[in-house]
Amino acid sequence: MKMKKLIFVLAMMLSVATGYAQTEGTALKFGYLSYDAAIKAVPDYEEMQNNLATLRAQYEAEMKRVEDDFNKKYEEFLDGQAHFPKTILQKRQSELQEMLDKNTAFKRQGQALLNDAEASLRQKLQAALDAAITTVGQEGGYAFILNTDQHAAPFINPLMGEDVTQAVINALQNNN
Repeated sequence: MKMKKLIFVLAMMLSVATGYAQTEGTALKFGYLSYDAAIKAVPDYEEMQNNLATLRAQYEAEMKRVEDDFNKKYEEFLDGQAHFPKTILQKRQSELQEMLDKNTAFKRQGQALLNDAEASLRQKLQAALDAAITTVGQEGGYAFILNTDQHAAPFINPLMGEDVTQAVINALQNNN
């Protein structure tokens, strides 16, 4: 459904722009690029990816540590449960449940923090990329620039459109 809307909007833009270009006596000019390829060319992209990977590894190591602690306590509980008085058995069960709850909460919180960090970094990358696309679009006199990722535009006539991926990458590198 989303793809149908995108195609409809693009077709409408193209028909309006074509009509405008014909009345002005100029040829319609549009660009296209791979947004994913261009975003990877943002100067800070690799550093941001490395920072995210480091943060993710730290959270995974801590999750592994608390999981190992829980497993050790659980094994001790299983080994001694037959010999514990009822009150000690209940206390240990309660401790295990509390550890499990804290571990689950930590995993959720860690995942949420990682998602937030990734979204924040991605937003910065997208802002830089969008600025470069705008610059290339204005300087090149393009009516619009299409993102060709996810098979959004299965065919683009190279005689009517221009691949601006490299121009956007150059603009990104010149702005740094």
